[in-house]
Formats: sequence, C-alpha cells, structure tokens
Amino acid sequence: MRSFKNFCTKKTVIGLGLGQFLSLLITSTGFASSELAKRGINAPTSQSFINYVLLAIVYGSIVLYRKKALKAKWYFYIPLGLVDVEANYLVVKAYQYTSLTSVMLLDCWTIPCVMLLTWLFLKTKYRFRKIAGVVVCVAGLVMVIFSDVHAGDRAGGSSPLKGDALVIAGATLYAVTNVSEEFLVKNADRVELMAMLGIFGAIISAIQISIIERNELKAIRWTAKAAIPFTGFSVAMFLFYSFVPILLQISGSTMLNLSLLTSDMWSIVIRIVAYNEKVDWLYYLAFAAVIIGLIIYSVGEKEEEDQLQANVGDEEAEHEKRPYKECPSRNRVQGISASSSKI
Repeated sequence: MRSFKNFCTKKTVIGLGLGQFLSLLITSTGFASSELAKRGINAPTSQSFINYVLLAIVYGSIVLYRKKALKAKWYFYIPLGLVDVEANYLVVKAYQYTSLTSVMLLDCWTIPCVMLLTWLFLKTKYRFRKIAGVVVCVAGLVMVIFSDVHAGDRAGGSSPLKGDALVIAGATLYAVTNVSEEFLVKNADRVELMAMLGIFGAIISAIQISIIERNELKAIRWTAKAAIPFTGFSVAMFLFYSFVPILLQISGSTMLNLSLLTSDMWSIVIRIVAYNEKVDWLYYLAFAAVIIGLIIYSVGEKEEEDQLQANVGDEEAEHEKRPYKECPSRNRVQGISASSSKI
C-alpha cells in the first residue's frame, strides 16, 4: 500500500505519461529519417535546421516579450548548441548506414553516460532501487534484441559497423546535452534555454549546411513523398525539444532516457497497426519489463525525496531543542537575566 501511494503521485504520473509521449515523438523522427534515407536524401543537418529555427522564433519571441535579462550567460549556450547539432547530425547520419532498429537499440548507450555525468557534475545519488529500475529497463530492451521481431530489419544497412559507431558517438553527445539542459532548466529558465538553443543551433546548422550539405540539397528532387517525412521530422523534433525540459525539471535526465527506451516498442506498435505485422510474444514481455522498470525507478525517486524531507525535518526539530538544552551561551544569558532581576 505504501509503495502504491508513493507511485500514485501527480509528479510520477505526469513524468511517466510525458516520457511516453516523448518516446512516441522519437519513434516518429526515426521513421521519418529512415524513410528519407530510403529515398536517397542524405541531409542530416538540414533535417534539424528547421527545428532550431522554430525554437528560435517561438521561444525567442517570448524572451523578447518578457524584456528580462538572461539568467545564464549567453555564451554558455554556444557549446551546448554545437554539441546538440553534432549529436543530431551523427544519429541521423547513421540511418544512411544501418537499420532503424539498430539505431534505436544502440541509442540506449545514453543512459549509463547520463548516470555517470549526473553523478559527477550534478551530484545525483543513485540508490539501489533506482539502479534496479534501470537494470529492469535495459533487460527489457535486451529481450527485444534476442527476439525474432526485428531479425530482418537488423540485417539492413550498407555499413552497419560505421552506422553503429555513429550512433554511439551521437548517444554520448546526447548525454552531454541532456545533463547540461537539466542543469540549466533547474538553475536558469526553460524558455530561455529553448530560445538560446534554437538561435545558436540554427546558426551552427546553417554554417554546417553551407560547408557539407549544399551540393546535396541542390541534387534533391523535392516531391510530396519526400517533403512529408522531412516536414514531419521537423515538427516532431520541435515538439520533442519543447517538452523535454519539462520532464527534465520533473524527473531528471536519467528518467528521460529510460522513458525513451520504449521508442523501439512503439515502432512495433505502429507497424502492427499500419502494416498488420505479426510480432513475437517476447516483445510484449519486453515492453512490460521496461514499464515496470520505469515504475520502480519512479517509486525509488519518490521514496528518496520523502526520506530527504524526513531528514531535514529531524534536523530542524533537533535544532529547535538544542538552543535550550545544549547551548552554553543561551544558558549564560538566561543566568545573567535571572541575576539582573534579583538585583
């Protein structure tokens, strides 16, 4: 009953629901990138450019309307924008060489990187229950790897090893951006973060496009079949970037990346609904394992917060008692007051 009460909190439910919404958005971007790669469109930076422009316009307008000074130094956002642009570039580029499933599976490398960075720089403590939740989530993902659901899809790709290396490099950079965004969201401002990330991301993307992808863009024949996934990718990315800071503020970057583990499962759901594909029974077990792992992680987080509040309350109570019983200076003052009254 106590664990159930710890789980059924507004914060936990919103965190789990928002995490799955973000997971669906990532699934959408994966399908869009895979579809563009099949059509021979190799412009990973250009795919992310529109997202950064939308962030700059929407959130930049809010920042200008506020007419308030930035809470963080503007130049802090330059390296964040650079790392974020290159992370998107590497992961989207990987679709040219490996399969959709391989990208989604290897992208979970972000989780240990995030846990290490938050432990080192944000002093986040991971107790046994949180670690157990992470292990259960990753175990659920491993079940998908060993199932026959994606056997044909994993065989695809012109250079799987190169694509896998790009995904791992991109996932490492994603960890850096997630932890940096968590710090800025909790110590600066969410709207400011999105606006500055959009501005510098758009500038860096434009420079990279002019150097690397200019000729590629000229050679692309923009048809409706190519424009739809390109636009869908941009819209999904904009929504993803807009809601990520909210989840980071509620539950942190580790919870974010654990939630995104289900993106691979959601891709199968879409295939079942859209293409009437049959899936192996192990898939359902894997999906359940990831959800259970998320719940275990969330309950562990709530219990740690309650324990921290209880410790603070005990310290305050002890502090209230201490001046009257243990503080010599107060006793001396009381003694002087008593002597004065007798005089």
